[in-house]
Amino acid sequence: MSKLSFSFELITQDEKARLGKITTPRGLIDTPAFMPVGTLGTVKGIFPEDILETGSQIILGNTYHLMIRPGTEILNKFDGLHNFMNWQKPILTDSGGFQIMSLAKLNKIDINVGAVFSSHIDGKKFVLSPEKSIQIQKSINSDILMVLDECPSLTKDRDKLISAIEISTIWAKRCKIEFGNDKRKGLFGILQGGLDKKLRLDSLEKLVAIGFDGYAMGGLAVGEAQEEMFTILNSTVDYMPKDKPRYLMGVGTPSDILGAVKSGIDMFDCVMPTRSGRTGLAFTWNGRLNIKNNKFKSDNDPLDSNCLNLNLNKYSKNYLNHLFNTNEILGSTLLTLHNINFYQELMSAIRENIKRGTFDKLRSMIPVSLSLMELV
Repeated sequence: MSKLSFSFELITQDEKARLGKITTPRGLIDTPAFMPVGTLGTVKGIFPEDILETGSQIILGNTYHLMIRPGTEILNKFDGLHNFMNWQKPILTDSGGFQIMSLAKLNKIDINVGAVFSSHIDGKKFVLSPEKSIQIQKSINSDILMVLDECPSLTKDRDKLISAIEISTIWAKRCKIEFGNDKRKGLFGILQGGLDKKLRLDSLEKLVAIGFDGYAMGGLAVGEAQEEMFTILNSTVDYMPKDKPRYLMGVGTPSDILGAVKSGIDMFDCVMPTRSGRTGLAFTWNGRLNIKNNKFKSDNDPLDSNCLNLNLNKYSKNYLNHLFNTNEILGSTLLTLHNINFYQELMSAIRENIKRGTFDKLRSMIPVSLSLMELV
């Protein structure tokens, strides 16, 4: 690992869409960037070297899940997750804040203590405090760490949103203290405030006063309509520091990503390409399709003739249809790999078009059927 410090360079813009570069000791990250999700130290069903071949420069791990299994004792023996899973490029870790929402029935929030969880595995009780979250992320040896936050579910209850901001701000300060002054790594703050513009800006102001290496939009992609998400992005992102990376957590579909890039977002993660791949849904430059559909039984064409990477075109649609309809594991592996590759080709095209000043032209060319609502 090199001795480089964490940094971000804004290279150019096409209106609000930004082309940039994040530097970490483990490698560069071209932005806008998409991070495949490797919650438990694996992008499900895919070898790390194949993930690298897709052009992925960073993956995401999860503090809560890695704390439970395999645990910090084992991760410390390997000097972190990189050596444990044989991935030597950057890793970003979610702080466990999302699990405070998704596992709400298994935890209780105490602003002074943190989140008191009952393990979803064996029911054992443990506390995930802001300090503990950072300590675990240091054991994971993450290159980008996230502050612990309270991520509320979709709500218009202003009192709940204000409470989430208050808790998240206090915890962010404690995370910053625990993080210390490690120039090799980045610590990102997380905005809350739901779909309320004023609360979003209040949250941002508080985080900027603390000072972080990047800023993330949390509490979106939790059930709101796409237009609602874009509205809050368009009213908030302009106020985020221009010299820091901007991360939209848990997003999303290709159309989500294109709309968010247009607002000025730099980083994305989502289980969409991998989870879809495991269920037979493929993202292609012609649109999204369900390979299990009977119409593909006699289709000898490759899944996507425009996909030139990884030699995936040697597998025909009818072969993939056969694999899924006979429950063969290879089908999930091939489609997951294809989808990650498609997402990285999309990000590469986004970056190239921002560089050329033709980003809006690219957006107009992307098929509507790449949304979740339509299939080809």
